Amino acid sequence: MKRIALAAALLIGAPVSAQVVTPAFTQGSYQSTTTTSQTITETVQQQVFGAEVNTWSGTNVTPSADITGAATTFSVTDNSQPWQLETTTRAAGLIDLTSPTPTITTDSTTVGLSVFSQ
Repeated sequence: MKRIALAAALLIGAPVSAQVVTPAFTQGSYQSTTTTSQTITETVQQQVFGAEVNTWSGTNVTPSADITGAATTFSVTDNSQPWQLETTTRAAGLIDLTSPTPTITTDSTTVGLSVFSQ
């Protein structure tokens, strides 16, 4: 029986009314400061690939065969003259790998002020 009475009270309900609230202050202010700091560190990897390179350049030198031959030798053409020889040999594939890690730091300060009165 108690359950039926409780269920009836919940279904029917009672009238309600709101109370008027009057603030007890006449003026005031509010100030806040928020400071944040953020650091981002990026990790970047850059790979550079290149083709096979076999070159030579020089003055007063003569190759014994084609530069691509493993047994190619160079000889001075005129021993009484200055000579210069530069060779470049590089296999195909990865020729440079860089991994820079730039860091970005951001600092922020926000100041808020609110003044109010009645």
